Amino acid sequence: MPTAVSLFSGCGGSDLGLAEAGYDVIMANDVMPYAADFYRCNLPDTDYKLCDIREMISFPKADLLVGCYPCQGFSEGGARDAARPINYLYREFDRALRYIKPKAFIVENVSGMTRANNASLLKNQIVRFRLAGYRVQHKILDAIDFGVPQRRRRLFFVGIRSDIDFKFKFPDGWDGTRRLPGSRTIREALTGMPMWPEEDTYDRQPFHWYYLSRNRRKEWDEASATVVAHSRHVGLHPVSPPLKKEGPDRWRFLRDEPARRFTYQECSRLQGFPHGISFPETGGLKMRYRIIGNAVPPPVFAAVASSLSVAVS
Repeated sequence: MPTAVSLFSGCGGSDLGLAEAGYDVIMANDVMPYAADFYRCNLPDTDYKLCDIREMISFPKADLLVGCYPCQGFSEGGARDAARPINYLYREFDRALRYIKPKAFIVENVSGMTRANNASLLKNQIVRFRLAGYRVQHKILDAIDFGVPQRRRRLFFVGIRSDIDFKFKFPDGWDGTRRLPGSRTIREALTGMPMWPEEDTYDRQPFHWYYLSRNRRKEWDEASATVVAHSRHVGLHPVSPPLKKEGPDRWRFLRDEPARRFTYQECSRLQGFPHGISFPETGGLKMRYRIIGNAVPPPVFAAVASSLSVAVS
């Protein structure tokens, strides 16, 4: 079984994908306490280091290094400030890469990093990884192409150590002729879940003007929009009445009927998490939404990691 080290691991969406692909994740790391609690509850065999990566002096050796370092300044829905210090944590990933010298690495990040105004930072990462001794490819993948019932476009970097004779090809995912295992619609993902669950499982704040500045509702037989980390902005469950556009950035409910956001458990299903995952009691409602919304859909990471198995075995 190939081994992996995971950095900026969050609650472990990437690592659940690695486990599905047959990897032994020997160490993970993040700074968020509830993410660590969730990870340890669902992946108890991994040594999870709850600390700032800049405090870590050494790392265990492994066949694969993965990381989802935060870059909120590049996010389509974020501040879009490329100068934010958090955007430079890729340097810590590069430090770990040079220390571990794995056979391969995978990085996941927001698709906004490919915008023209971010070209220099995108190039800096690729140059660093190449100077560390890796052949690097990158591609934007959409979660819906990998059996996840959600439109979620993310940038993936894959690097193969230069001394390894392996030509990597990104997995194709859904190509219109075959269906990958998993759900493709909200209906499939939420089968068996109650229409009106306990009120403490979903954000019940009013639907303010910003929330109704876009259509946040999808039909049962559609894929979900991107699952977000902020509980107040989470999409509408299809049990809610439809929305009608009234003008630029302004929508309203067609009928005066009850409406609700997705629960955090429903968000985990829409992210492609296994049905049996557990949410520890240590986290409040907003934190549960946050760790799921920030996570990598496990099936996408499993597909990319599986495509590397020959290189790292």
